Amino acid sequence: MTTVVMRTTARVIVPIILVVSTSLFVEGHNLPGGGFIGGVLTTTAFAIIYLAFGLDFVERGVLGRDVDPGKEPSRDRVVVAYRRLFEYGLAIAVLSGLVPLLFGRPFLTQTFVIFEHVPLYGEIEIASALAFDFGVYCVVVGGLLTILSVVGAE
Repeated sequence: MTTVVMRTTARVIVPIILVVSTSLFVEGHNLPGGGFIGGVLTTTAFAIIYLAFGLDFVERGVLGRDVDPGKEPSRDRVVVAYRRLFEYGLAIAVLSGLVPLLFGRPFLTQTFVIFEHVPLYGEIEIASALAFDFGVYCVVVGGLLTILSVVGAE
């Protein structure tokens, strides 16, 4: 059973961690950061949620699944969801590296597109490295949360 202090602290710091994670992920193709560190921070936020609220909250609140009130939530369902995220992330990362080959470019060649007249931002540069970073992000989050769930079950 967790304390009120832990739950209150989790409610305050988890959104901050997720904002920093998103910021590092988005700026990763131009600055240090990207999919790996963004994924690690996101996993940290999930770990804090898990410690503060338990697997039942993760199952209902985060994954949106119904859980019988008297039954222990199935760890297998959570682990399968995390493994699937890992697999999709790996596929995205590999495919983002293979796409340049279709255009006669070397593996993992990157390019960018500049969008002008974007509300609130004016001009935004979107790099193809963002797809690779997203794949890495999914691999890290899926892998670490799988490990966390399996080890936490022991």
